[in-house]
Amino acid sequence: MRTASVNRKTAETDIALTLALEGSGQGTIDTGVGFLDHMLTLFARHGRFDLSVTCRGDTDVDDHHSVEDIGIALGTAFAEALGDKRGINRYGSMLLPMDEALVLAAVDLSGRCLLRYALELPAAKVGSFDTELAEEFFWAFCRSAGVTLHLRQLDGTNTHHILEAAFKGFGRAMRQAVAMDPEAADEIPSTKGVL
Repeated sequence: MRTASVNRKTAETDIALTLALEGSGQGTIDTGVGFLDHMLTLFARHGRFDLSVTCRGDTDVDDHHSVEDIGIALGTAFAEALGDKRGINRYGSMLLPMDEALVLAAVDLSGRCLLRYALELPAAKVGSFDTELAEEFFWAFCRSAGVTLHLRQLDGTNTHHILEAAFKGFGRAMRQAVAMDPEAADEIPSTKGVL
């Protein structure tokens, strides 16, 4: 079992996170940011990752620190659980429809951080959630996980649906990328010999 536990405590947030790559999409998510709870639940279910997250953050200021630091903690957990990445597929992609929204998510567990975020969100808020924070979450994840991630919106007019498609697609793409390749179980999937 490839697992990781991350505890991150700053002056702004206190996070405890556990991750199991070989899971069934179960877990408990209580971040203090309701919309992020919903998105992470979708991510875990579609990735079939067992994920538990608790966060106590300075949401009296706003949700920024909690959202960004959870991205950091989740990326760190993936990096730890993957180890040297021996035997993984490395790449994953998903073209995910969510009602009128259509989002492409493509990931490379390259060891290099890059985010290409091409979501055009019509609304600045979904409920009380500042939608610009979604990009902050994905940047934080990519930096701490060493991941290249492309999120590209091909259609969509409802901000909730667009973000839901992005998180579900992200989960499905990560599921493919972290899966073990039975034909190359003892190989690092790079001509460099390291990721």
